[in-house]
Amino acid sequence: MVYFCTSKTYVMLNCCEGDVLLLLDSSGSVSSYEYSRMLNFLSELVLPFSLGEDQVRVGLLQVGTQPRLEFGFDTYSTQSSLQGALSNTKPLRGDTNTVEALRMAMESVLRPGTADGARAGLPRVLVWLTDGVKPGDVIGPMAELREEGVAVLVVSTGHGNFQVLRQVVSPPVENNLYFVDIDHMSIITEDLRDAIIEIIRAERINVRDISTNSATLQWRPVLSGLTGYYEIRFAPVPSGGTGGGGGSGTGTSPSTGGSQYQRLTQSADSSTARLTGLKPDTSYTATLTPESNEQAFNTLSVTFTTKPVNISTLFASVVSVSDSGPNSVRVSWGPLQPETVTSYYIEYSALPRGKLHAVTVDRTQNSTLLRDLQPDTTYLVTVSARHASGKERAMSVKVCTQEVTPALADLQLTTVGSDSVQVNWKGSEAGLRGYWLTWEGQQTSVPGQRSSFYLPADSLSTRLTHLPPSARVCVSPIYRTARGEGLCCTAQFQSGEW
Repeated sequence: MVYFCTSKTYVMLNCCEGDVLLLLDSSGSVSSYEYSRMLNFLSELVLPFSLGEDQVRVGLLQVGTQPRLEFGFDTYSTQSSLQGALSNTKPLRGDTNTVEALRMAMESVLRPGTADGARAGLPRVLVWLTDGVKPGDVIGPMAELREEGVAVLVVSTGHGNFQVLRQVVSPPVENNLYFVDIDHMSIITEDLRDAIIEIIRAERINVRDISTNSATLQWRPVLSGLTGYYEIRFAPVPSGGTGGGGGSGTGTSPSTGGSQYQRLTQSADSSTARLTGLKPDTSYTATLTPESNEQAFNTLSVTFTTKPVNISTLFASVVSVSDSGPNSVRVSWGPLQPETVTSYYIEYSALPRGKLHAVTVDRTQNSTLLRDLQPDTTYLVTVSARHASGKERAMSVKVCTQEVTPALADLQLTTVGSDSVQVNWKGSEAGLRGYWLTWEGQQTSVPGQRSSFYLPADSLSTRLTHLPPSARVCVSPIYRTARGEGLCCTAQFQSGEW
């Protein structure tokens, strides 16, 4: 936003946060002409500041026989309303009761916590504009205000007592005390404003939205309206030691305790930056350096700690098994959490007392194939998510390898007569439970053209009778969990052989 005033263009200043009380002498010693010039000066002085609860607030306290608070800090939050109020302010006249005005300022207006009073923890500034005529015994009250942390700046348009005024302003005197002719007040406007800015400049950074692996830096955009950029460096707080200076990207920096730091740059109009790739439950130091050829700024720093990982969310809620075979099985988990998990550790052993095996996989991997397992065996598999903080969470699942089911080794048919056949076969003895024999004719839809039956494991032959021509005979081995691959042959009765 840009304001135009007396042929000057002002860029709104977002640099500051504080409460500025204008103490204006409007007693009878100030002429109407002088008063109007003072009001114009104050209007131009505060015009560039951004107003609001989290920025600059302005109040006006007039000095007369009965000092009066024209408006407090909470009254105006826009420049248009503030400028209108200043232009409509009328003088009080009467005596110069500055001491009573300072009492009001100290007990209410500039005291944090009072109604319409100053904000706690923020800079407070008193700008006293006086003609210097009989201000009263102000040294004591001003000293009390300074002891309370209020910065005092003074502008005298008359012939005020320099020795008195130099005692009431906050140091350095050369920056905070001004003597100026009423007709040439504009020549000190910029210097006085800069002195105020130095006091209320929001030279601090805040950290918000802190998670286990990220955080957001937020600062007052002091470079707004200027050319330049912000340099941000952040690193874990070191346990000890110092380091040298840095370059770009990753390096060591005194401002980050010599530890390896990460570097970001943000444009001049930025006011936030997201820091990512952080470690959970870790303290970090971040520095912000506004860089500009137009003005020098201090480097700001802040320390914060990332949130610890919730042990209940360290690991996925699903562990599954697939591609099970006699000697291998695939174990999968999800969803992946590469931001918080450094690796996955898989342990497995045959139940009840098998040898323990282990394998480690990368944090980006969501499955692994366990090999060299024993067939037809139950295994206990435990998948642990290992976190950067050293915490772990594990989930276990039972998996079963498939039984080895050897195929039938041999099958022979020998015809006996015109409708019978002698069936002989060879099978594996390991784990064998029996055999399943099936025969069928070419016309399977005709009743009596198909039959199946079970034979015990010690059977290696049988005779089939009353078979139809070209009957197909199949024999399959049967194991505990599955049927093995069988063999089939066709009986050829015409030739008497198969």
